[in-house]
Amino acid sequence: MTNRTLATAVLTVTLAMIARLDAGQLRGGAAALDITPLRLPVSMTGGFQDRLAMQAHDRLHARCVVLSDGETRIAIVICDSCLITRDIYDASKDAASKATGIPANRILTAATHTHSAPTAVPLAQCNPDPEYVKHLTRQITQAIIQANARMQPVEVGWGVTQVPEEVGNRRWFVKPQALQPNPFNEPGDQVRTNPPRGTGLLIKAAGPVDPDVTFLSVQSAKGQPVSLLANYGLHYVGGIPSGQLSADYFGEFARQIAGRLKADANDDFVGIMSNGASGDVNNYQFPNARPRSEPFERVQAVASLVADRVAEVHTKIDFTNAATIRMNERELQVGIRQPNADQLEQAKALLAKAADPERLTMNEVYAQESLRLAQAPPTVSIKLQTIAIGELAIVTVPCEVFAGIGLEIKRRSPFKTTFLIGLANGYNGYLPTPEQHALGGYETWRSSWSYLETEASTKITASVLDQLQQLRSGDK
Repeated sequence: MTNRTLATAVLTVTLAMIARLDAGQLRGGAAALDITPLRLPVSMTGGFQDRLAMQAHDRLHARCVVLSDGETRIAIVICDSCLITRDIYDASKDAASKATGIPANRILTAATHTHSAPTAVPLAQCNPDPEYVKHLTRQITQAIIQANARMQPVEVGWGVTQVPEEVGNRRWFVKPQALQPNPFNEPGDQVRTNPPRGTGLLIKAAGPVDPDVTFLSVQSAKGQPVSLLANYGLHYVGGIPSGQLSADYFGEFARQIAGRLKADANDDFVGIMSNGASGDVNNYQFPNARPRSEPFERVQAVASLVADRVAEVHTKIDFTNAATIRMNERELQVGIRQPNADQLEQAKALLAKAADPERLTMNEVYAQESLRLAQAPPTVSIKLQTIAIGELAIVTVPCEVFAGIGLEIKRRSPFKTTFLIGLANGYNGYLPTPEQHALGGYETWRSSWSYLETEASTKITASVLDQLQQLRSGDK
């Protein structure tokens, strides 16, 4: 045996021994990188027509926590963005994987869905600034790299609280006079999204909400807070003045939970709020409207209430340094709803009459979307991930998932505690159930933000439940 061969053998054995010693002993680190645009004005997503952000009310961040049990190392990154394409996420994952050794398929990335963030997905009449896309990609990568560099011995614990006061299903059965035709001038919608409140026109909500706030807490071996990842099925809060960037209540929660956990003096602590199954849920009060609020008033109120409830339960949870981490990832082929020949002809005729091609009306935007979808392939591959940290399970779906779907996954999960992170690893539009598709309404109208086949939720639910069963049995 040559000296080089002997040295290689010794190094291999040494690394194997270290891995065995570390196995079962958790390590973790967290970091938050600023993803606010470097230049303004910038396009903002969240409407049919483009809006320009002229200033930033508060900074936007990519917030990351990295965990390892000695055998499996994972990264979770939640970004203050409305929507982010799979291409951006994949580029960030590949770069971070090369720098840290974390496999790309062990990295979870998701957007919070603040409607006051720069455009990162070309939708309707909103188009990303290429320079911002580069900046966003770099910063997501750096968040993972920095969190990985800060790893130390840690303990984890998790808990569930409830905040039912701040979530309401936004799809309602209404009296016939309150129904509206869809943008294709086709009858059949039985529900209306965000109907006028306090008018006596509302009958009942068309779906449920999930009041749970589930959280994963990470602390150092000495009991100092490292990170807290929370999850709540609330679309966003809003009440943000026009032309201002903001992380919405997601960012405000991250700031407030630091104070609740007395982590203010710890510059390395990272609070994180992720978006759950909130595709049909918002912060309005139905059937009546609450009094008009000042800008950011509701953002601060919701964040404060959620932080209070989490902090209260946080004092009662148990921590462990020996939780096993398991994660799997799967690609699923899902069909795309495409317009027929008659619908395409109607769309072309409507666009030909557009008074201002640069500022299309809502119906004209949907006509444009029909032409775009006509060029799409018949199926799309979507990425689904599941994670188990001890008895806590996390499911990810790259959609605006309806609350009923998240509730079903929780109910059927083989793990005691489960939550779903939506808008994860890409963006594939709204995800209603087949029953909700039959009711119609905004979230079902065919477009780049609602295009998956009507049975998509059934296929996705079956897949993630199968993935959870694999994790339950010990398979990765």
